[in-house]
Amino acid sequence: MRLIHTSDWHLGRKLKGVDRTPEIALALDEILKYAKEFEVDAIFVSGDIFDVPNPTTEAERVAYDFFYKLNQLSIPSIAIAGNHDSANRIDSLAHLLSLAGVRALGRPRIAEEGGIVNLETASGKLCIGAMPFASERKLLAAEDVWNKEALEQRNDYKSLVTYVLQDLANAFKSDAVNVILAHMTVDGAKFTGSEAAFYSGAMYSLSGQSIPSDCQYVGLGHIHRPQQIPNAAPTYYAGSLIQVDFGEVDEEKGFNLIEVETGRPAKVRFQPLTCHKPLKLVECHLEQLDEHLASHHNFEGYLKFAIAVDTPPIGLADRVRKVCPQAVIIEPKLIVNDSVQIPESKNNARSDPITEFQKFYRDRQKNLSPEVITAFKELYMEFSEISA
Repeated sequence: MRLIHTSDWHLGRKLKGVDRTPEIALALDEILKYAKEFEVDAIFVSGDIFDVPNPTTEAERVAYDFFYKLNQLSIPSIAIAGNHDSANRIDSLAHLLSLAGVRALGRPRIAEEGGIVNLETASGKLCIGAMPFASERKLLAAEDVWNKEALEQRNDYKSLVTYVLQDLANAFKSDAVNVILAHMTVDGAKFTGSEAAFYSGAMYSLSGQSIPSDCQYVGLGHIHRPQQIPNAAPTYYAGSLIQVDFGEVDEEKGFNLIEVETGRPAKVRFQPLTCHKPLKLVECHLEQLDEHLASHHNFEGYLKFAIAVDTPPIGLADRVRKVCPQAVIIEPKLIVNDSVQIPESKNNARSDPITEFQKFYRDRQKNLSPEVITAFKELYMEFSEISA
């Protein structure tokens, strides 16, 4: 049996106002060509189909056009919601999408409530335990969030996710290829920095032992860097389809091509895709700027300029974009102690806003009530779901 695992499309993504959807559409067209060439039996999409819960009509058109063309090739697909997607929206469209051969799941569910997808392919039976992104806010009861300490909440959330995964594995079939498809953070994963920080933190990070070992492949979404996670079963992140942000400069993007048979671990090969609009970071001193502008004038992707200066000059951005209009970020970096080195920007992507909120008040010798912490937490999560 031959399968494709892809993830984190982020259709509708914007980089400083530039819509990346056309690039993602080209990557999806390339996947269609490979799907036909490799004669795959099914395609997995492990979440973050869209970049926001309410995507643009163009983002939806590209996604549904991909699924329609897959159906024309008689290739079924399984798609789950990620933290950027609206679980309710995907569930509401599930029956309609099934007409195009897509089995879509928005919210997590146990096996007997639809968490298992069974497919009959030309190469045999396929059994998929589907685990869409599980929001801690929706999995834990309100009274637990209000009354339990943070560590106890984390343990409860992780225990519940582990329970659901094991419940799905209990429904696996001995005469089928068994797969777990999940959108989640696993301990040890290497981040790019462009992932949603809150949904990648301590609350949401699960041990690899939480993943059942009695399957042939585990296809993960959420982390944008393609990678294998050391685990009893072959466990892989497919990564994002394009270089989403400048933390992914020079990173190769693609999908996982899986060859597998019943009862045996999958053989996995990463298949790179064409990078139509690469991202590049240009670091230089102000005195070298004209030279770097000239050399990057015809760069086909998007640029970020980090320019070392004594004092930020007026009109620096206009000067850069006059020669390199594809420069989406221009950052002046102040020189300290006559050093011409550009200081590295601090990456706060892994910080937990709720922990920082509590720390802010502890530093001022103030204790927050559980009600205030919960109110801030819900407000932050609401905002994250809208603006992610």
